[in-house]
Amino acid sequence: MAEKLKIIPLGGLDEIGKNITVLEYGKDMIVVDCGVGFPDEEMYGVDLVIPDFTYLVNNQRKLRGFFITHGHEDHIGSIPYCMQQVNAPIHGTAMTCGLIKLKLEEHRLADKVKLITHKPGDTVKAGCFTVEFIHVNHSIADAVAFAIHTPVGTVIFTGDFKIDPTASDGMMDLARLGQLGNEGVLALLADSTNVERQGYTPSENTVAEGLDRQFKSCDQRIIVTTFASNMHRLAAVIATAERYGRKVAVTGRSMENMLKVAQELGYLKVKQGTIVDIAATKSLPKNKVVIVSTGSQGENMSALYRMAFSTHKQVDIAAGDRIIISASAIPGNEKAVSKIINELYRKGADVVYEKSEGLHVSGHACQEELKIVHALTKPKFFIPVHGEQRHLQLHGRLAKQMGMNPKNICIGEIGVGFELSKRSCKSAAPVPAGMVLVDGTGVGDVGSVVLRDRKHLAQDGMIVVCVNLSGQDGGVISGPDIITRGFIYVKESEELMDELRQVAMEAIERCQRKRIRDWTAIKSAIKNDLSGYLYKTTKRNPMILPVIMEI
Repeated sequence: MAEKLKIIPLGGLDEIGKNITVLEYGKDMIVVDCGVGFPDEEMYGVDLVIPDFTYLVNNQRKLRGFFITHGHEDHIGSIPYCMQQVNAPIHGTAMTCGLIKLKLEEHRLADKVKLITHKPGDTVKAGCFTVEFIHVNHSIADAVAFAIHTPVGTVIFTGDFKIDPTASDGMMDLARLGQLGNEGVLALLADSTNVERQGYTPSENTVAEGLDRQFKSCDQRIIVTTFASNMHRLAAVIATAERYGRKVAVTGRSMENMLKVAQELGYLKVKQGTIVDIAATKSLPKNKVVIVSTGSQGENMSALYRMAFSTHKQVDIAAGDRIIISASAIPGNEKAVSKIINELYRKGADVVYEKSEGLHVSGHACQEELKIVHALTKPKFFIPVHGEQRHLQLHGRLAKQMGMNPKNICIGEIGVGFELSKRSCKSAAPVPAGMVLVDGTGVGDVGSVVLRDRKHLAQDGMIVVCVNLSGQDGGVISGPDIITRGFIYVKESEELMDELRQVAMEAIERCQRKRIRDWTAIKSAIKNDLSGYLYKTTKRNPMILPVIMEI
């Protein structure tokens, strides 16, 4: 049988973020993107969510390289964790590789991993694959799509993109996509993030106009917060500040890193003396200062959060300060953002965050842009990626509207890919996939059981029952003592505490009458009796931990 091309998503489907896709043919394998996801509200204590790399580890000998579309966290964030388990060259554009290098240095992996920089238009041979870099527009510089030429046909990955005819780095290379479409495209894998939105995504230039209006009408200090990775936005803020004679200071580690990389690579042209240290802003007139900050999503440790709650070491929010939030809240972050906005208003700041002010545009294509890419590439098969289930399904419907045969629209799931020949696209056998949770320095040691316990503790609290039993006859020497956390306030519930001690004592005495000396069985009896009693009397179900000491 002829070999088939396997396209296996290890992340990025049924979720926003954690984008990573494997292409495999015979003895060769490449990986497109390697991103992180962010924990939801039920992942207590979890910092990051990364893909399960088991399939890559098991096929290390086939791995020919990683190809990264752009430098956002949901496309590069997992690289250090992956490179601790496998090793293969990483290919990307200059900005992308600059940001990856910073990550590898943080994890002390920079000397172990080979980073190879390319420009749009370059092609790279990786085993039986030839990967072509194609310029696209996005909210970060140097974003690319890939045309991957395989033995069975050409596969196009759009990456995250939009079509911006007035972009500072030039419009997306639609001409090349059209050429590839005329030559024949086997499969298109396209960004589905904004498929729910009709029309076109506005140009980044509209944000520059909105910023100009805000600067022009303000004679106080201006603080702008946006996504740290949005270099075009950072460039627009700096250019507007220069136009109005203001100095610019940057605060927030990720923003400082972006500024450093963008300046080193020559993507950001700044007049000498425009950028000043954050500490120097205290001695400048307020109408000559702009502070660019992280924290547009309400993150607890971000610079804007610390300013709002008076824990920032260099910046105190004062009445009259104009705070410009040049970002929209990611779904799930609305409460955190509102909390900061309320606190800024409490301090007397002038907060500008309405969409009507034209201070933010998306980096993702809306429906009409997606249609253009479909029309240009004319793929035989279509696989929507980068989105939750509703995004994937709606993108599938859009492809159907463009005249595609519904049988050729393939909606996948993580770990279950597709086998493609020149004429067919069928589901492949499942591979190990899923999510690995990062908590502090621990990677993968927080699993579903630990998360379930954390959720239980968060919702219902905990009761610890301590009792000392005789090692000779099993009699009670002291206790049972009841300790609670997150369940009730003990000083106001003495009667219930006495009842709980009595229930625990009765459970122990019952075990003694039955001559049960197995500590596990006694613990189980205490737990079951207390659990039943508590639910009956309080309708609560706290975690119960019996502790028996043998004396």
